[in-house]
Amino acid sequence: MTEEERAQHGIRRHDAAGEKRAYVTLVTNDDYGKGAVALIRSLRITKTTADIVVLHTPALGEASRETLAKLGARLIEADLLPLSDAFNARHARRTLHEVAPFTKGGKPAFHTPLDNFVKLRLWQLIEYESCIFIDADAVVLRNIGRLFAYPEFSAAPNVYESLRDFHRLNSGVFVARPSAATFAAMLQRLDCPDAFWPRTDQTFLQAFFPEWHGLPVFMNMLQYVWFTMPELWNWKSIHVLHYQYEKPWEANHPKTEALMPLIELWHAFHEGDPLPDIDSLPDPASPLHPQQPAGQVGG
Repeated sequence: MTEEERAQHGIRRHDAAGEKRAYVTLVTNDDYGKGAVALIRSLRITKTTADIVVLHTPALGEASRETLAKLGARLIEADLLPLSDAFNARHARRTLHEVAPFTKGGKPAFHTPLDNFVKLRLWQLIEYESCIFIDADAVVLRNIGRLFAYPEFSAAPNVYESLRDFHRLNSGVFVARPSAATFAAMLQRLDCPDAFWPRTDQTFLQAFFPEWHGLPVFMNMLQYVWFTMPELWNWKSIHVLHYQYEKPWEANHPKTEALMPLIELWHAFHEGDPLPDIDSLPDPASPLHPQQPAGQVGG
């Protein structure tokens, strides 16, 4: 199979690229479609000239596709990766959460771990010289275009509870160089015998790129920092706000009260309402949010 054939297999492009650089997100269902609306609107506000690409699985509904297209996104349909039955069984939601449970926050019911691996299809987008991937549950608060010049593989640390987290990357924001050869190498390593990636694509990408280049934490500020490590939070520095675990469009999730200022900001992006002056927003006023007693933080 030629490089061009590898780059076409499993994804369906419906139009041509407009630029040589692209912001890319992954949308696997209508719930994450809501997130992508806010993300795209936030990127437009930064006055980016790069393409905005939505990789989406067939599970995304037609109404959601139309909404995202009207916002100017380039939609590319992507199949699940061709993985073995044994691999899929090991990484099914119930199995994965039993073996490697999420103990710090709650993953919503619409989160399907196997879908995360579709993110690797970004490397098939060889029409682009450089891509910045951003999870659909994030918003961009200021222009991050300079990251296109950063090396592959660049990502911010998975910091949301303590300084111990700095040794792990978070795959919610990263810089990559599409390559059919890299994609083929990824598939070969991903589904090797007995392979198990407890945090799906995130664990795999750190293993595949062991010398990953660290981005500043403010390029992917995880929402739990708001109440677990408030000394790291500074609105004037934050470029990307990432709503890890509970999602801002979920009604009355367990952290709603603690995260209300961040949820309200997300809704302003999603609905297209007037935005506050980000730089003038108050940072967390105390080490712990008033609604999060010490024994409950991150529970």
